Amino acid sequence: MKPKINMPTRLLTLHICLIGCMLLLQANLHAQDSTQATTEEVAAPVKVKPAKNTFSGIWLIDNQTVMVPIKGTFEMDIMHRFGTLKNGYSDFWGFFAPSNIRLGFEYVPINNLMIGVSITKANMTWEGYGKYAIIKQTKGKYPVSVTYFGDVAYDTRKDADKSLFKYTTQRISFFNQVIIARKVTNKLSVQVAPSLSHYNAVNGYYTKNDSTGKVIFKEMQNDHFAIAVSARYKLKDAMAVIVNYDQPITKHNTNNPSPNISVGLELTTSAHAFQFFLGNYGSITPQRNNYSNHNDPHFISQYLIGFNITRLWNY
Repeated sequence: MKPKINMPTRLLTLHICLIGCMLLLQANLHAQDSTQATTEEVAAPVKVKPAKNTFSGIWLIDNQTVMVPIKGTFEMDIMHRFGTLKNGYSDFWGFFAPSNIRLGFEYVPINNLMIGVSITKANMTWEGYGKYAIIKQTKGKYPVSVTYFGDVAYDTRKDADKSLFKYTTQRISFFNQVIIARKVTNKLSVQVAPSLSHYNAVNGYYTKNDSTGKVIFKEMQNDHFAIAVSARYKLKDAMAVIVNYDQPITKHNTNNPSPNISVGLELTTSAHAFQFFLGNYGSITPQRNNYSNHNDPHFISQYLIGFNITRLWNY
């Protein structure tokens, strides 16, 4: 004989089965939600930041680097170029020779923009300049960083009649440069920088021409194209080897400038950078270096020792 199951027992059994099914369904849904959340977390795109510290500062020997400091940075530069080595011991290989010095001050008022002013001993030259970071090297987006640098220089030497503003426009020169850089590895960074220098007044003289009268013969063109290649290789976190090569491109009628070769050592802290180097540029002002350098890099006697010191503050 089969045992009889009364109605309350049947209802209780049905309720237990329903509750068990609901618990299994809830557990299954919870597992699916957890799996989906994990999948979404894995699939979420990772924000890639631009490359940092391509160079340690805004200068690499005689050239600006691609770097623009962070917003609110104030910087002071002291740049010194001794005399050439040609006189040897008589002026202690240029250390006691007449030198060239530049004092510069820069500020970053907004992101990616630096403005500055400086004075250089040679020709008592005042400069106003600016630099803007157009593109920053970013993995998967931009393979290089691109920055524009522009400079306006004013020669403040007095004329023979002691006038300073009599020939104002003739005293002005300009420098424009596009800097393209890449941080190749954590140790090696390189940059290429084509430039255009412009002088409002150039050397020349008048010659007599029977058909046209006076015709000016320009020794130099007003515009001068050049290209600079620079690199830094880190030996330690705070020490690096730095090199620079500047090649003139424009051919002038006379007085074609010489290229520049520089090599040195860079030491850095969180707020300082010190560069000590040997090269054949001595003018410091970029357009004058590119336009008027006549220290021949083929002769060691025409090289000179120089250093750059920078100090920055963040506000």
